[in-house]
This record gives sequence, structure tokens and C-alpha cells, in this order.
Amino acid sequence: MLGRLLLSRGYHSTKGVFGSRPRPTTRYEGLGAAVLEKRNANSNVYRWIEAYRNHGHRVASIDPVKFWPAADEPAPGEKLPELQYARYGLGPGDRIDPRGLLNVPAQQQPLTMAELDRLLARLYCGTCSIELGFIESEEEREWLAGRYEQLFQHETTETERRELAELMLKSQAFDQFLAVKFPTVKRYGGEGAESMMAFYWELFRCAGEHELSNVVIGMPHRGKLNVLTTMFGTRPAKIFKKFKGHPEFPADAQAMCDIASHFHTSTDITVGGKTFHLNMLHNPSHLEAVNPVSMGKARAKQLAHADGPYDALGTKRSSVLNVQVHGDAAFPGQGINQECLMMANVPHYEVEGTVHLIVNNQVGFTTPAERGRSTRYVSDLAKAIMAPVVHVNGDDPEALAGVTKMAIEYRQKFGKDFFIDLNCFRRWGHNELDDPTMTNPLLYKVIHARESIPDRYAQRLIAAGVLDQQDVDAISKSHQNYLNAELQACEQYEPERSYFGKQWAGLQQPGDEVTVWNTGVDYRLLAHIGEESVKLPEGFTVHPHLQKTHIDARKKRLAEGQKIDWATAEALAIGSLMLQGFNVRLSGEDVGRGTFSQRHAMLVDQQTNEIYIPLNAMAAAGPNAGRFELANSILSEEAVLGFEYGMAIDSPTSLVLWEAQFGDFFNGAQIIVDTFLVSGETKWMVCNGLVMLLPHGYDGAASEHSSCRMERFLQMTDSRETTPDGDTVNLQVINPTTPAQYFHALRRQMIRNFRKPMVVVAPKTLLRLSDCVSPHGEFAPGTHFLPVLGDPEHGGRIDPRRVRRVVLCSGKHYYTLQSERKARQVDDVALVRLESLCPFPVQAVRDELSKYPNAREFVWSQEEQRNMGAWTFVQPRFENMCERRIQYRGRPEAATVAVGVSQWHVRESEEVIKTTLY
Repeated sequence: MLGRLLLSRGYHSTKGVFGSRPRPTTRYEGLGAAVLEKRNANSNVYRWIEAYRNHGHRVASIDPVKFWPAADEPAPGEKLPELQYARYGLGPGDRIDPRGLLNVPAQQQPLTMAELDRLLARLYCGTCSIELGFIESEEEREWLAGRYEQLFQHETTETERRELAELMLKSQAFDQFLAVKFPTVKRYGGEGAESMMAFYWELFRCAGEHELSNVVIGMPHRGKLNVLTTMFGTRPAKIFKKFKGHPEFPADAQAMCDIASHFHTSTDITVGGKTFHLNMLHNPSHLEAVNPVSMGKARAKQLAHADGPYDALGTKRSSVLNVQVHGDAAFPGQGINQECLMMANVPHYEVEGTVHLIVNNQVGFTTPAERGRSTRYVSDLAKAIMAPVVHVNGDDPEALAGVTKMAIEYRQKFGKDFFIDLNCFRRWGHNELDDPTMTNPLLYKVIHARESIPDRYAQRLIAAGVLDQQDVDAISKSHQNYLNAELQACEQYEPERSYFGKQWAGLQQPGDEVTVWNTGVDYRLLAHIGEESVKLPEGFTVHPHLQKTHIDARKKRLAEGQKIDWATAEALAIGSLMLQGFNVRLSGEDVGRGTFSQRHAMLVDQQTNEIYIPLNAMAAAGPNAGRFELANSILSEEAVLGFEYGMAIDSPTSLVLWEAQFGDFFNGAQIIVDTFLVSGETKWMVCNGLVMLLPHGYDGAASEHSSCRMERFLQMTDSRETTPDGDTVNLQVINPTTPAQYFHALRRQMIRNFRKPMVVVAPKTLLRLSDCVSPHGEFAPGTHFLPVLGDPEHGGRIDPRRVRRVVLCSGKHYYTLQSERKARQVDDVALVRLESLCPFPVQAVRDELSKYPNAREFVWSQEEQRNMGAWTFVQPRFENMCERRIQYRGRPEAATVAVGVSQWHVRESEEVIKTTLY
């Protein structure tokens, strides 16, 4: 299979590492001699059957509102050429025993060609059809064809039909109720897609049958409120109160709230005596952005349960299921979906198979289907990973339930993704206040002329004697009465506290002050961790260059204790957190080695290609130690960052870090940053401690890769310009200048009793700069992250009474200024480093300024352009709260980050230094 082939070519090909165990290779023994003999003896018949399996979907009746024939559709009364049995040398007088050719009952009698044709047409050209031809694995194709044929010869019981009808009628009643009671509210209802209730109905039954522990769902707004209130246990009173303009959280929550169609749920569901936990995530209006978040959250659940990829034995499928619901225009149109699919079988990102439901409205906002993609089906992206696809007509909820059962069985057996394309329609426009006939008149002529999906199904059951009209009316009336009661009760409804429970117990939203946390560690322990971080097993062949520059050099630094570099400090922070029981996950492109070949937390045997992570060997010695997961990612930012955010919101005891290959690469994930990372807590009371490492620094490399665009992150913070910040800021932005500062910042993320995301403006050239080192005393117990670093020459070469100018700066730029100041013997300029930009360290800055009583000039110096960097953030805060004017020294305004001519770059750099110091 594809996933196994890829694993055999990559790292940890046989042994695996924490978070990635190679899937056991099972040999498919084939079909058996009897089946092969039957197929060989009836080869023409089998070719005809295979044609139905491969081409039947092209003429299947999967569109409930068809008004235009497909381009390759045969004329009425004609058959697709590939499906005509005469093409295979068969005649109307032939009689065929289908056993061994089709999955039919054992007692099946030989069929005439007409009977077999009708059976095949019913299976593959009816209201449901499967695509199989693109799947390479014979084992999977045989299983899928056999299971599919078995399902669609199964009769749904009367009890099951009544349950399906009741759910769809309730969904319809909910939408009709809202249309009357809240006619001006956009609700993005489920009208036209009510059969999705059958999907969730069967999903819940299968969850119990397969003893799943968790189901994690990412779903957009279409029909979400219907599902929440009809099946997921959300009280309609909560929705109604929100529609009336009230918040969804208790009064003491520090939240700005969100719209109802972005709501989530976290609840236990019991079906058939079996209970599982259901999580439906909050979603932003950016369609499909929630998908990688749901994958990351599912992965975090697997970590918590030590199952799936984290199950050392690997004896059973993960009990955590990821489900993604897509829109038909968004799924092929949004690139994040391809990114997610490309993660599906990648080590450290796989979740052992996702079940996908595409709610195919056949129109996106106002765009008709044929203008929304270049493929036949909305689901065709699935073919990239050879995931099975079944197309279902929304008018057939029984077929949808059967396919859902098959999807979960396939996931449980093969650990791979499965797609269901539910062809339905949208009763109204993009929302209920929109008129869709302006742009799609013929489609909506068909839609408005037909009855609803629940009513059509109910009529089928009435005709079959399963229900009568009184039953149908009673179901709708009863639900209307329930909704009326909930509407009456909504004024008394008090929002529940849905946060800081379970794994988040003991954590909280912080107070309105900046707290200090002791993050120092005894150096004897740190030296041990450092030694372990480069310790290799016997017989491991390390790259000779790394032996000298990484392993031997680190041991030397640790022994001396005075020159701890950036990569070593990072290893010490990670290792010490692991020994305290925290898991650490570092994700991104080539993070095992590090973009700048500085980290080497993952070493590759030069003879066997096996990888080894030394810190995990150290952790294995302690029963309560955490583990270190190094996740070399696909070349993706948006989906990967969304995945890591999902891990972080579910696992507060894990330090989750995402490193961009260069700082500006984060902009490929801007949607995740905007809609989840910086606003998730204030919108949804969902906290996270995700750390973004963004390499930054002007080195003459032109526009790309020079800047991490820190100005964008600073603009996205809720830092205040006129009053001091506290720990309540939505986003921490730091630009640390020493390895010890980085060490303390990482440890602080986990030691504190709250979680906030953090952007680290990370170094490039500082990784190997001889001056950018820290002595062991700066890691000692009692030490902590310092938001401001004063001038190291204060009281020495720099006499504070003679200082005329105080220069504030941040990051790498400090070393440039310090080097020039020392070389030119400038002794009347003090250099003060802002290590924390947000929260803005007002009091610490004031304390530093008080050391220089005769200073009359205060300067902010940066290497970035004036309209970039931290200048526009620092200036108002400094002037308003430090009560001094501050001048700018740096590059002028520009449209791009940096010049592309090296001579210009050097000239600009010299000018910045000159105007800053002289």
C-alpha cells in the first residue's frame, strides 16, 4: 500500500520512534484458487462487472435536483457503451452464476443477463455509487467491492427507518421554527441537506460498535445548529439566547464571544449501551480551516490514550476517530485540503484514517458547480491518496447510513481516509436572507418545485406502511413544542462553564499583571541532560562532521559551562521539561536537523538510515518522564500550523512548538494565526500554549527570509498603549538575545498556571555568533526570563552619569550595535534590550531609564524598515507610559522588507548604526 511504500523509503524505516511506528506489513494472499478459477472461466462476465464498478458512477442517479444532462451522458433509453454486455461477447440468452464474481447470497441462483444487468445497475447506477478504479491495492478494492455489494442488498429495518425519518423531520422543524421566530437571523440551516442526520446517526452507532473512545469532528456552519440541537445534546435555549443578543459564556469569562454557527460541543454520547466522547470544534468562517485543527486534536487524544501512533505494541486501531465535514465549493477550492490529505499518511501527522463527508450543495455562495472546479466530482482530491469515494443521493438517507457504516469499517480495517460525497441542495441562498434565483434560476426552479428531503422520505415510508401521516405530523409537532418550551426558557438559561475542565483542570485565565516564574535548574542536572542529548547507542554511525561540530563541541561547552549556545540551551529546556513530566512536540519543515543545521536533535545512522533521538533515551530512564516528538513536516504552513494548534488546545501538558523554515513562511498560515491562534481564547474560551519559532534577521538576503514580520503579530495583540499590560494579553511576542533567555521562555510556557501562545522572533546568525552565549549561572535556580536586559557594560566602561543617549533595541540588532560601540569606543550611549515586546515591559523599562539621570535622548533602533519591525508598537507605549519622547533610528519606509542589492544593504546597515550611536 502507498503508506507502507513511503515509510520504507524514509527515516525510521523499521524501528520507528516515539509518535511513529511503522505499520505492520501484511501480505495479501489473494482471492483463493476457487474465485480465480471462477473469474477465469467467466472472464467476459467479470470484465463486464468490473466495468460497472469502474464506470457505473458516471450514470448513477445521485443528483436530487438534476436539471442539466452531463456532457458524456447517454441519451434516454441508451446505456453507456462500457456497460453494454454485448461489448464483452455476452448475449441475452446467457445465464450466469454470480457467486465468486459478485458478493451475493450463497443461495443465489443463476441469473439471466437481464437480471444480472438490473442487479448491477441497482448496485452501481442507483442512488449510490462507488469509485474504485484508482485504488492500487487489490486487497482494498476487493474488500470495498464486496462490502459495498453486501450493504446494498441489505434491507433497512422498519425501526431504523422510523428513526431516520424522525431525525430528519426534527431537523426540518428546527429550521422552520427559526424561520418564524428569528426571521432576520442568518442561521445557515440544514434545509436541503437534512439527510446528513443519517450520517451522524450511523456514525454514533458504529462508534459504540467499534468501542471508540473519542470522535473529533471539524464541521463548517452549514446545518451545524441542526446537528448540535438534534443529535449532540446542545440545548436550543443556548442558541436562542445567542440569537437574542446575549453572550454564550458566564459573566466572569474574559471573552468577546462569537456567532452561534461557530459553536462547539464536548459531551459524552451513549448509544447501545456504549459511551464515547464527542468533540465538535469551534470553526471560523474561513471554510475548511478547522480540518487540520480537528486532526491535531484527534492526534492529541491519541497521545493522551497512548493509542494509535503512540501505542508501542501497535496491536489495534486507534480508538480516536477524526471526522471532517466539507462544503462542495470549499473542498476542491481551498488548498488547505490538499495539505491535510498530504499529511494523512505522514509520520507524526497521521491519525489512522479520517472519515470525510462532503455536503454537496452543488453551488458555492452563488457559483454553480461547473465554475467552482475543474474536476468531475468535488471529491476528486481524494484520489491523490487513493481514498475510496462513494457518491450518495441526498434523497436516500438509508444509502447514506449504509455508506457511513462501510466508511468506518474501512477506517478500522485499513487505517486510511474514506470520502462520502452527499449530493443534496441548498433550499435557500448562502443564508436564509439571500435570494439565489438571481444567479441560479434553473437550479432553483427545480428546488422550489420539489418537496423537502424529509417530506419525500416520510412519504416513502407512508407508502410502505412504516409510518402514517399522523405519525409524521406528531413528530414535527412534538419537536415544535419542545423548541417553544426552550424559547420560553432561554431568558432563564445560564451559560455553562465549558472550559478549564478535565485535562485543563488547575489552569486558568491569568490576572491583569505580569507574573514572574522561577524557571532555573541546577546546572549539574542540565549538564547531565546536555550529555544525554548527544549520547549515541553502540554501533550507531554518526556523520563525521556532526561528531566534531555538534557532539564533541557540545560536550566541551557543557564542561566549561560558560559558553552555552542557542541549540544547547534549547536541548536543556526540552530535556528538563521532559524530566518534569511534560511532553514536547517540535514540528515543521526539517526541524530534526534545523534549517540552519544547528539543532540535530534527530540523528541519522549513515549506514542504515535509522534515526535516533537521544533525549527520548534519557527520558526512558524515568517512568514519569515526558517524551520528545520530532515531526518533520510536509512543505506546508497552514495545515501544519493548524494541526499543531489542535494539539495545543487539547494537550496543555505538552509543549507544542512549530518552527517556520524562515520567519516569513508563517504568512502561508495567516488564516490559522488570525482565526485560531490569536483570537481563539477571546472568541471561544479555548486556550493554547503553542510556540511559533520564526527565524528573523537582515543578513543581505533580500526581501524573502529576512523578516518574520513581527509588526503583524504586534498589531494582532490586544496590548494597551496607555496602561501597562498583564499576562492577559492574547499573544506573547519575544525577541530574546541570549540562549538563557530562550531557555527560560520555553520552560515558562509549561511552568505557569495558564497557557498563552508565544511568538519567538528567533535567530539565524546568532546561532553561531561567539558573543551569543550564556554562562551556566544564568540557568541556575532562582533565575527567570527577563523582559528587559540592561546594558552589560553599565557601571564598567559605561559610566551611567555620562550617558547622554539611551538606545532601546531588540534581538540580533543589539549585537551589531554593541560591536560597533566597542570598536569605536563610544562610552556615552547605553544599550537596553527589550526581550519582551508583548507584554510591553513598562516597569522594567522605567527601571533601566532611572539608571541614567543625565540622559536627554531616547532612541528606538531597529534594522527593519520604519513601517515594519517594532517601532510603531514601541513608540506610543514608551511615550505614554515612560513619559519621554523617543526618536526613530532605522531604515526608512519601504514596500518590501529588504533591498536585493548587497552593496545597498551594507550602506543601509552602516547608516542605521551611524545614526544610532553618533
